[in-house]
Amino acid sequence: MKRTHYSGSTAAASFRRAVAISIVGYVVTCVPSHAQDAPKRPIRLLVPSPAGGPSDFAARLVTSRLSEALGRNVIVDNRPSVNGILASEIAAKSPPDGSTLLIGNNGTLVMNVGLYKKLPYDPIRDFLPITQLVSAGTALVASTKFAPQTFKELVAAARKDPGRINIGVAGANGAVGTEVLKQAAAIKLNNIPYKGSSPTEQAIVAGEIDVALLSVPVVAPQVRAGRMKIYGVTTAKRSNLMPDVPTIREQGLEGYEFGNWHGLLAPAGTPDKYVREIHRETVRILNSKDIQDIVLARGNEVIANTPEEFSAKLKRDVPRYKKLIAESGIEIQ
Repeated sequence: MKRTHYSGSTAAASFRRAVAISIVGYVVTCVPSHAQDAPKRPIRLLVPSPAGGPSDFAARLVTSRLSEALGRNVIVDNRPSVNGILASEIAAKSPPDGSTLLIGNNGTLVMNVGLYKKLPYDPIRDFLPITQLVSAGTALVASTKFAPQTFKELVAAARKDPGRINIGVAGANGAVGTEVLKQAAAIKLNNIPYKGSSPTEQAIVAGEIDVALLSVPVVAPQVRAGRMKIYGVTTAKRSNLMPDVPTIREQGLEGYEFGNWHGLLAPAGTPDKYVREIHRETVRILNSKDIQDIVLARGNEVIANTPEEFSAKLKRDVPRYKKLIAESGIEIQ
């Protein structure tokens, strides 16, 4: 048999190559798990309001079943702040690896653009819309300690003593709705800002403020329990949840209309396959009968549109409301 003989230098070179290959193999196997397969990690779902608010409801409506469908834990991360800026900023700056999602609404994604000279995020550039989840009407409510019993009495009291009545402002949507209400009714109210609807609701019940604009599903049980009173809803039509409550438009404020919606988004750059998978499973969950029953029982409506439809809505509404806010005379921060 013919044998091959290696010199000492050749043998050493072969040994070094073998070691190098082994090291490369070791490094590859030791790459952090998030770099190898980030989609197997838990998903953090950032919510711009405290637990119990409308955005939190929208998040928790789908998280449990979404976790099961994706085979990954979806963890709600409430990050309340004035006008919901903090959660949106964190999401915008998170790695686009499929492990971060955001609940956005027309306050954080539309109104804030007109309310601030500079935001730490751009709703069009920094996010990929997945689907709008639910929409809800808004109601003008008051503390039971506040004397006016109707919307017309509220307007009369505000005109008699301008700036004395305190109105709680929950987020950007509440800020715009409040200012447009004041302009349309030709009244002056004293704005008291809160970090979300839950603390605003508590302030109304406690009598710390006089009036506020809050989601119909949030106020309905409080009104029924006699812990607050309601002047009207801000949608074009009456709410199915409270059909006996008139709209503000019915009471003489023609053209005044405001509502709220909540949607699911991912950081820009998130791979399309993850966006499509999350969209598919989220829409399937929203279209299930028991989830729709829960949504309707709260006076909300399921939207469940496509990423393209959601994106088109943002591109349409952001400039529209930016112009509306500028023309309304609302102070820009």
